[in-house]
Amino acid sequence: MPHSTPPQTESTPDKKLSQSRPRFLSSLSGKLLSPGIVVILALALASSALVWLLPARQRSGIPFWLTAHRHYEAYQPKLDEWNARHPEKQVAATLFHTRAFERRMLSGFLSETPLADLLESDVSVIPRAFLGPPEQVGFLDLTDRLHAEGIYEQLNAPSFSFFTSRGRIYGLPHDVHPALLCYRADIVEAAGIDVSQIETWDDYFRVMHPLIQDLDGDGRPDRYLLELSEYRTSEIIMLLLQNDGEIFDEYDRPIFANPRNARTLATLTTWITGPNRVTSNTSGLAAHRQRLEGLVVGVIMPDWMLGYWKVENPQIGGKIKLMPLPAWERGGRRTSVRGGTMIGINKRSPHIETCWEVLKYLYTSIEVAEQTYRDSSIISPVKALWAAPFYDEPDPFVSGQPSGRLYIEQAPHVPHRPSSPYNPTAEDYIGSVAMALRSYADQHAVYDIPQLETEALRLLQEAQARLEKLISRNVFLTSPQHSQ
Repeated sequence: MPHSTPPQTESTPDKKLSQSRPRFLSSLSGKLLSPGIVVILALALASSALVWLLPARQRSGIPFWLTAHRHYEAYQPKLDEWNARHPEKQVAATLFHTRAFERRMLSGFLSETPLADLLESDVSVIPRAFLGPPEQVGFLDLTDRLHAEGIYEQLNAPSFSFFTSRGRIYGLPHDVHPALLCYRADIVEAAGIDVSQIETWDDYFRVMHPLIQDLDGDGRPDRYLLELSEYRTSEIIMLLLQNDGEIFDEYDRPIFANPRNARTLATLTTWITGPNRVTSNTSGLAAHRQRLEGLVVGVIMPDWMLGYWKVENPQIGGKIKLMPLPAWERGGRRTSVRGGTMIGINKRSPHIETCWEVLKYLYTSIEVAEQTYRDSSIISPVKALWAAPFYDEPDPFVSGQPSGRLYIEQAPHVPHRPSSPYNPTAEDYIGSVAMALRSYADQHAVYDIPQLETEALRLLQEAQARLEKLISRNVFLTSPQHSQ
């Protein structure tokens, strides 16, 4: 809980201190009004007045706000081209910090204050616009346009999910973000391990088990098979979604307290702790060094993360390869998903038709897709672009594999992502359950999946009840027309 400053009790001030205050204040005021300070204050006031009198620099054109610097750089050449061709319909892109974007977006939607016509941001921000009933969503409903023009069929269908609310679509996906397993090919191949034998997670841990080793002779393993811990909520959610785990239903009601999710969490707990532990965590600023040293063999890697590693951990390049995620069961899904960005139109924009054309122009551009892939390793959701040759180029960072093609092969299979504005809270609750379940397992020395499953379901039910109570305070989401 936030704490407040305790009330001060009255006491008689020290006489000498009281008498010294006028002299102290006089001395202080003399210092503050010294010639040097006066000059500094005068210069500050003069420069402030000059800045205030200068005319504000207004960017001409239809406002387009976005939050990703690399997207901004990829769009700029295409926007310059658009503006040259359409001098009467120019577009002005402005980059915002994510939290500033969120505040201004919500303020604009709720109070009808000035707002950009085109808006692009990610999954951490966009669903907050869906807190009210459909008629109060500030984004333009694009559902009918997408189907009438055949655009919906041209894009990867699962990529629409996190900004589809109550059956209506409010934006176009910028990306797909499928996840693959990145593994230390140098270590695996030196041990003579054939990864083609791996289809399921059980296969993975069985085939890779010889790599769990005590390298320094202290009696404890120095290498584990997967980067995962109870604190890594994002990875836990990816694995939950991969195993067809559900968090919300189609009406945005939480349903994560279910037996399937309980079994998934129970299984993950046996990976994370106990006598058969196979995972470890990398920590903070040392994470890339620990990965380079081989603390973990495998990492669950969305496409954007590969782009970050190329910048942040270039030394690991050539030592790693990619493969589909092991499935939870034979014939099951071999990928998951994390993150995502969309572009939408402010429904109060006076330039809706122009915005619609710009939106399609940017998001279906092969030039934008290629630069985005080369800069960030992010693949496009536009299926017609998947045949582009740059996706098949050997990538030296992953030992010459065509990383783009490997991600594209899994793109149609990414799981559904909830668009509920309460999804981040739900994920936090599920993460807390994972931590509590690990503590329970260690405290009671219980590492049996069926027993852990019972406790996991109990913890999930408690967490879901708390979230339901929180949601019940939103009169819009609990009104009869939105709860059926």
